[in-house]
Amino acid sequence: MDEAVQTISWQGLVVASIPTLLVIALMWRWAAGAGTAVYASLRMLVQLLLIGYVLVYIFETGEPGIVMAVLAIMLVAASWISIRPLADKSRRAYRDAFIAIAVSGLLVLGLVSQVVIGIEPWFSPRYLVPLAGMIFSGAMNTVSLAGERAWAEASRGVGFVETRRIAMQAALIPMINSLFAVGLVALPGMMTGQILSGVSPVIAAKYQIVVMLMLFGVTGLAAAIFVSLQRESLESLSAESRQ
Repeated sequence: MDEAVQTISWQGLVVASIPTLLVIALMWRWAAGAGTAVYASLRMLVQLLLIGYVLVYIFETGEPGIVMAVLAIMLVAASWISIRPLADKSRRAYRDAFIAIAVSGLLVLGLVSQVVIGIEPWFSPRYLVPLAGMIFSGAMNTVSLAGERAWAEASRGVGFVETRRIAMQAALIPMINSLFAVGLVALPGMMTGQILSGVSPVIAAKYQIVVMLMLFGVTGLAAAIFVSLQRESLESLSAESRQ
């Protein structure tokens, strides 16, 4: 297979932004939070460009201390972002989010990187950093979804067991939809990227299977841990709502 990767020009990036600009225009017209979308898009642009240059440095140095520091920063940022949509943004909520993401994320990251793939050396940034990014972001999203739904249910006076069930189901809807759609509706980013870089589609499919399994595992575990840690707060809110 042709292993040449097509380079995307700066002009190409501008053209790729046209659909985004159209959506932002619609959001502005409909007063649907265009400012937030503009800020998020600009932040995404700056963050990805910066991380591209940072990863070049990390890959070249290959120091385990630097790799561990990067993972720590990712965990701190993911935990902070995960509580953004929650009504409760207390230190306890952040602590619970950090524990949920760190425990589930590091467990799955260690299993996939050291046992399934068996990367050498164990801290290889070319594998560890991208895998950690996918895992931590997946856990981050489900903590947000589970937490938001759990607080919504508890505020209506729903008991903890039922709140936990509803929150878990809601948090896993995007992931379960992805499991149904992958290979049929969509070729996920990692698989597409490998195919574009010349990797055999069969090998790319195997990697994607690992990715989907690890994401389902980490999202479910993160949601379960976070809601469980929030039990006392949710029960208090539920009791107050029933009074």
